[in-house]
Amino acid sequence: MEAEFTETLWLDERHEFSLAELAELSGLSEAELRELVDYGAVVPRNPQALQWTFSGTCLDAIRTACRLRDSFDLDVHGVAVVIALLDRIHDLEAQLRHSRAQVPRGTR
Repeated sequence: MEAEFTETLWLDERHEFSLAELAELSGLSEAELRELVDYGAVVPRNPQALQWTFSGTCLDAIRTACRLRDSFDLDVHGVAVVIALLDRIHDLEAQLRHSRAQVPRGTR
């Protein structure tokens, strides 16, 4: 029996991906990724740079975008809208958790 080793990487803001790397890891084409940037669904670290780089946290959003495209047969604009709505939901959930943490236990 042979042991199989898998490399695991914890992604956060410190990690950086090029457009080509993001395309390879996500399943989206570079053209689709450029469109998502144009729609504001994903933001490069420096949008004015000649070669865009993206933080490690973008990979999750990009993979979600790929699943949405494939599962619901969405075009890139539709994917961008759904990603924006999901981001808004995550922000609202974080605000709600923060608000609940401020209320004393006995008053809930």
